[in-house]
Amino acid sequence: MQFSESWLRSLCNPSLSSEELCHLLTMAGLEVEERRPASADFSNVVVAEVLSVEKHPDADKLKLCAVDVGESSPLQIVCGAPNVSVGMKVPCARVGAKLPGIDIKRAKVRGIESFGMLCSARELGLSDDHGGLLPLAADAPVGEDIRRHLDLDDQLITLKLTPNRADCLSLLGIARELSALTGAPLLAPEIQPVAAGVADTRQVVLDAPASCSRYCGRIIRGVNAGAPTPEWMKRRIERSGIRSISFLVDVTNYVMLELGQPLHAFDDAELSGAIHVRLPKAGEKLLLLNEQTVTPSADTALIADDEKPLAMAGVMGGEHSGITDSTRDLFLESAFFPPAAIAGKARAFGFSSDASHRYERGVDFELQRLAIERATQLILDTCGGKPGPVMETVAADHLPQRRPVQLRSARAAKVLGIALPEARIEAMLRGLGLQVEKTSEGFSVTPPSFRFDIEIEEDLIEEIARIHGYDNIPSQPPVARMAMMPATESSRSPMSLRRLVAERDYHEVVTFSFVEAAWEADFAGNAAPIVLANPIASQIGVMRSSLIGGLVGTLVANRKRQMERVRVFELGRCFYRDAAAGPVSGFCQPLRLAGLAAGPALPEQWGAPTTRADFYDIKADVEALFAPRQPEFIKAEHPALHPGRCASISLDGRSVGVIGELHPRWVQKYELGNAPVIFELELVDFLTASLPRYAEVSRYPAVTRDLALVLPQSQALAPLLAALRGASPNIVRDIALFDLYQGKGLRENEKSLAFRIVMQDTQRTLEDAEVEAVIAGLLAIAARDFGASLRA
Repeated sequence: MQFSESWLRSLCNPSLSSEELCHLLTMAGLEVEERRPASADFSNVVVAEVLSVEKHPDADKLKLCAVDVGESSPLQIVCGAPNVSVGMKVPCARVGAKLPGIDIKRAKVRGIESFGMLCSARELGLSDDHGGLLPLAADAPVGEDIRRHLDLDDQLITLKLTPNRADCLSLLGIARELSALTGAPLLAPEIQPVAAGVADTRQVVLDAPASCSRYCGRIIRGVNAGAPTPEWMKRRIERSGIRSISFLVDVTNYVMLELGQPLHAFDDAELSGAIHVRLPKAGEKLLLLNEQTVTPSADTALIADDEKPLAMAGVMGGEHSGITDSTRDLFLESAFFPPAAIAGKARAFGFSSDASHRYERGVDFELQRLAIERATQLILDTCGGKPGPVMETVAADHLPQRRPVQLRSARAAKVLGIALPEARIEAMLRGLGLQVEKTSEGFSVTPPSFRFDIEIEEDLIEEIARIHGYDNIPSQPPVARMAMMPATESSRSPMSLRRLVAERDYHEVVTFSFVEAAWEADFAGNAAPIVLANPIASQIGVMRSSLIGGLVGTLVANRKRQMERVRVFELGRCFYRDAAAGPVSGFCQPLRLAGLAAGPALPEQWGAPTTRADFYDIKADVEALFAPRQPEFIKAEHPALHPGRCASISLDGRSVGVIGELHPRWVQKYELGNAPVIFELELVDFLTASLPRYAEVSRYPAVTRDLALVLPQSQALAPLLAALRGASPNIVRDIALFDLYQGKGLRENEKSLAFRIVMQDTQRTLEDAEVEAVIAGLLAIAARDFGASLRA
């Protein structure tokens, strides 16, 4: 909603600067999106009268003008404008004037001195029109500063209104708000009924009362359709962002901007019989004023006469019944269409209109007669004519109802955090035009016809807060008992896990919980994901059961931007059906942690060769997250991962996640180049942590022995290592694999695993005999349970 500040101040003029006024409106919920001057900056331009016009002796297109600018003697000015004529009033830039991009100086034009410049609208920065001089009104006072005469120091204010404040889509509505906020008087236009000069009428029939519950119409005979729009009216509507067309069209726009009631004028000569508000007939078409032919839907109301449709109700008039320069008799319409009847109708045909913008948000349903009287008076003042009586048809059962809303003073104080005197509350509500009655607990408030957004008690409390001023509500610090929250060492938070992963050189991402169905099939093997009933986009219509798809999608986006090294992780919920989850929900929502690494293992540097991150790099990251617990990695298969480079992560005998290289099929499908390594873990297994325990530091030397075992190729490391650790006595501090050998000296189906065994006692130095006994025992376990032999 754009409007002129000077127009607003003609209705309510508080003692505030432009900046203060805009801040006040914004803090009251009417956000000022933009404030800018009505014209470009220029100076020393006055109203001038052309006294004489003579042909330039040395130029066919130039003229010598004698111009009165209010000084002791006329100025001689050379002018090339085609419309310059004796007696016209025009803007004149005197010597020393500064125009947009031009400084006016005394100059010679083809040998003739010129003492200024007669200006077009373009040269003053008022519009792009440069076809001739800007003509001024005949009564414009000569010598007056043009900025004052045309009110060019005005400001244009644009409000970004929320849909619930349709009452502020008019200057009167904004002025009403401003009056309530500041206490300045509201100077609403005085609208008196216009007496009928002729008895001519048209019957109005509401065939679709649910789509139009009040309709006012009036015939005006003998108007002068060619009468020019008064400059004051033209200036106001153009500064509100509406182009001036002709007076009869401009006056309907002016009343809409002033009062908020859309109007429409029909050429009465084009109408036949009664006016009907009805639904369209099958296949009926209508040519609108924007030259678009539409076929209205079955629930779109039309304005029609006895023979044909005339307009799309509340949206736009028809081309064939509109006002033209030859119009002598007009039929003026002012109606109320409920928001539900208009909402979406214009957008369905790919356009919008000022009328539909207002109707679909809510127009005052008691304003129609006042608006038609206001428009009638303006038409008679400029175009002449004789009006007929106003014909008003009302479907009272379909008009909106205004029910009282109960406001409790105690409730308002609790919500606002401050207690306001009841007299102050009553004054604020009455200032907004609300009907207020005192009750035992507070007030009974009936909203006026122009407010569609007051239905519950909280709406009234919001009005109190707005008018009192949000800046005037003190910020009270919370008062509560302060106590340290227990911090147990046996658990850790998701945030602490995020920090651990970030310390491993991963960047956190947050992706949508709803994903493509193809991702679920590819990365989770989920052929029946949970489908969204109303997705925000058609391609992301299911809930994720794995975090892997989001991470791969992030990698795809980075690959398209030539990012080679990508290390990302996400901690979030997954969703899948599970009958065991209970009869109410039927699905589980576990928290999971997943990570992806692609590209070089380390950032490019001179101190280390560039190697691609592989399975064992990411395995080390996962082990660091579990520390000091030691998970097992067991060969497994997963729909998203390479069948030979995938492992299940097990902790205390339970599977808690998966790790592996992305399947070559998906690497090729998503054009990833090199395969990334991915892990996904159940978060619940991370939230518990083992308590730290004191272990005595031995002062005695440790003994190290290496044990090389020959095993079948198919033997996995994890069960062997677990068995060796489980059979070790207390003096064994660590058993770790340090070498894998295959080749000469071994059969094709054999491999050699070399373990380093560290032994130490806290009370004494170990003897060779007991060290050898431990090694012999471990070798016996490996031979008995795994068929291992000591490598020669």
